[in-house]
Amino acid sequence: MDIYEALYTTRAMRRVKPDPIPMEAQAKIMDAAVRAPSGGNTQNWAFVLVDDPAVKAQLGPLYRECIEMLWSTFYKDRVDEVEANPDTPENKQWGSIMKSVDWAARNFESYPLFLFGFAQGDGSGGSIFPAIWSAMLAARAEGIGSSLTSVFAFKGDEVPNILGVPAEEDWRMAACVPMGYPLGKWGVAKRQPAHEVTHRNQWGGAAGFDTSAPLWANDR
Repeated sequence: MDIYEALYTTRAMRRVKPDPIPMEAQAKIMDAAVRAPSGGNTQNWAFVLVDDPAVKAQLGPLYRECIEMLWSTFYKDRVDEVEANPDTPENKQWGSIMKSVDWAARNFESYPLFLFGFAQGDGSGGSIFPAIWSAMLAARAEGIGSSLTSVFAFKGDEVPNILGVPAEEDWRMAACVPMGYPLGKWGVAKRQPAHEVTHRNQWGGAAGFDTSAPLWANDR
């Protein structure tokens, strides 16, 4: 796969099939993940792959609780706005995101695979997110959809306890990445143009280029 196709089309794919992911594909994903940059080459990361229905059955209710907490705290104002004015373009987009997240919550146990990432002694995520993103790109190359969530942070130690993470070794949960073969189609995600959020030399300095349309799509 062309690297730009992977970069441009690896967006959150929450609606996926329950079909199992072959071990060969899982091995490629994780082998790519550990090739990511690591500050000082410390490689202070560890990963837990979850495909056991019994473990997923323990995690599912916690995930649904976390999503309810997310909507009622950090995104409460946004949720209220969507419910009050559902037909504005921005609120339609947010409504679509909320439906997608709620689908993931309702169908949590049907995901064939979860990747949990842990960093030892690093709560910033800086030492592990490159590896997580490499895993997601590798999954895309295998035709596997993924999405990243950190919402399990609401549950503190409960999720690490379920996963048997040694509490005394200072492993910090950075992310959970559900994975599966997508029900929808791959596509370039709509984003604010890069030149509108890029400054050169000083804040407010013009970027010096124009990205009004996705550059990869224009090259196809």
